[in-house]
Amino acid sequence: MNVFISHSWSYSGHYERLAEWIFEQAWSVNDQPIRFFNTSVPRDNPIHFAPNDATLQQAIYERIANSHVLVIPTGMYANHSKWIRKEIDGAKLYGKPIVAVDPWAQKRASSVVASAASESVGWNKQSIINAVWRLGNGR
Repeated sequence: MNVFISHSWSYSGHYERLAEWIFEQAWSVNDQPIRFFNTSVPRDNPIHFAPNDATLQQAIYERIANSHVLVIPTGMYANHSKWIRKEIDGAKLYGKPIVAVDPWAQKRASSVVASAASESVGWNKQSIINAVWRLGNGR
């Protein structure tokens, strides 16, 4: 299953922890191993050097189109990020579900992410994996 994790590099700790939980651990459902593949945009990807916003948006949309589900932390920075908004727009365009994740000990959540989410979960890896699996399989 392909998973796109949204992020703001100014708050990359959320992305790094989510990626660790989702991609670096073995998971199974009904004793059947499952694999999650990262379709996010890593920091060192040349996509960041696109010549303009339109080219960057198209590259991100291609990754979203090839994903089964998006995971977006609900940090307040998301309310002010034009790229997280564009990722949400891409999810809507391609009919991809969004799992909103409330970072641990966060007092307030981004209304932009919360209103776009198919499901919201807390900062708990099993809850996140369950939501990703459920939504990525169209359940």
